Formats: sequence, structure tokens, C-alpha cells
Amino acid sequence: MNLQQLKYVLEVANKGSMNGAAKDLFISQPRLSNTIKELEKEIKTPLFIRTNRGVTVTNKGSEFLGYARQVLQQFSMLEEKYLSEEPSKQHFCVSTQHYTFAANAFVELVKEFGGDEYEFTLRESKTYEIIDDVKNLRSELGILYLSNYNESVLLKMLKERNITFSKLFTAKPHVFISKDHPLSEKKSIHLDDLNEYPCLSFEQGEYNSFYFSEEILSTRVVKKSIKVSDRAAIVNFMIGLNGYTISSGVFPKFLHGNDIITIPLNIDEIIRVGIIKHRDVTLTRLGEIYVDALKKFAEQL
Repeated sequence: MNLQQLKYVLEVANKGSMNGAAKDLFISQPRLSNTIKELEKEIKTPLFIRTNRGVTVTNKGSEFLGYARQVLQQFSMLEEKYLSEEPSKQHFCVSTQHYTFAANAFVELVKEFGGDEYEFTLRESKTYEIIDDVKNLRSELGILYLSNYNESVLLKMLKERNITFSKLFTAKPHVFISKDHPLSEKKSIHLDDLNEYPCLSFEQGEYNSFYFSEEILSTRVVKKSIKVSDRAAIVNFMIGLNGYTISSGVFPKFLHGNDIITIPLNIDEIIRVGIIKHRDVTLTRLGEIYVDALKKFAEQL
């Protein structure tokens, strides 16, 4: 196995086609195909399913690609530090549940890095996809929460995928509502107070188990429910429909002014927000900067 083979595999995966990858790599399609077959034979693992319409990455191939990306990124950093006169474009990706502080830490990463060229990705995604991104090294880090309800299931899932969880902070549940909501003057809110208002939550797609919900009390029966896929929609529905959602209470005002407020929920539950990382991966410098930014926000909280 060599670096050239890893580059070939990644290019084929990105293009979804041997022919397309061969053109971009400036080699013949038969040569590329034979190189991939030799690698698959060496590692005793099929990386792609070949069809007339192109290629599809296998499940084991997806895991292999994650390690390949990590190796090539580390090699690129070595080249930049010791061989290259000009720095190469830096890549970094994090997958997270819909937390404003995660985006805020991302801003700090970009400011501190300050490079001339970079390609950074912040994926606000579904819980299962966050775990899958970290497992397959598409993302260096993930951010999600644990509660008394989902902890045993998610920790078992993380362990099976060789992923670690490191707590950032612990918070009591809060109800997020607009400043003009009928409940906005309350010092604390009981679940019964919420019965007549729309409950807002993030949809989880195919993997919609209660354990993957981004909101605690996901098994609670409500009269009105609206599921959305992005944070902006939830804010709009809080303001326009007197909707609510339940989360950690972390909601920086500079992102949405004073339109949204948080009120403690009167319930015996806690939320543990943390970072997930593949156990076999050493954080890059960009990953270290991002984690430091997250910890600073956690200290402020």
C-alpha cells in the first residue's frame, strides 16, 4: 500500500467513476482500475461496487476512505512544514447537532488560523450522521449531547464504532421561546404549561429513533408537533407560531438579538454536551484550535 494508491481511491470515490477519476489523474482507465484491484487484493477488502453506471463505495470501503483521508492530510501537513515553500490549502470538517456555540467556535477557528487558503466545513446534521461522519473520518470531530434517556444506547454505539465522548459542559433543560410568547414572564416552566403550543424539533430522517432525537423528552406525547431541518426555521416558528423547543439554554444573543429567550424547565434532567472523536485519530492543529475554542465557550457557560 502506498500514498499514490490512497490518492487514487479517494479520487475514484469523489468522482463515482473510474473514467472520470482517470481523466483527472491523467492516467488510463485500465491502469487506474488495475491499481485499485491490486490494493483491494492486498488489503483483502472490496472498496467499490462496480456497475455500468459507475462505482459505489462499500461499507468497509467507507471506513478505509476515512483512514486514507487522515493519512493524506497528515502527509500534506508534513510536506507543507518541511518541503514546501508555500503553504497548501488546509482542510477541516466538524459535524454537530444544531448548536449556536459550535458555529461561534468555528468563527474563532477561522480567525485564529488566518491562512491564505483553506477549506473548512461545518455540518449541522442529524445525530446518526454525526456519529457516522466521525466513524468514517469524514469529520475530525462531532458535537452531540447525552441525557439519562439516551446515554446507555449512544455510548454503546460509540464504543462499537471506536469513538470517544468527552464532556464539554453540563446544563439543565431550558425552554426556548420568543420574547413575546405568553409564557415569557414565567421564572420557570412546567411541561403542562406547554400543552397548547407547537413543539419544535429537528427531524432525524431515516434514523428517527427516540434515542437520536436532539431534544430531551423525545417520547413525550404532544398535541402539536413541527419537525424542521435547520435552525433558522425553528427560530421563525418560535416567533411566528409561539412554538417552543427544549435544549440546553445556550443561545448567544449576538446571533439572534433579544428575539429568543430561554426559561428553565422544571424537570429532574440534565444535558451533557460533548465532543466525539475517533479513538485512532490524533487531532490536527486545526482540530486543536477548534477544541480550545469550544472549551473557552464551555467555561463561559
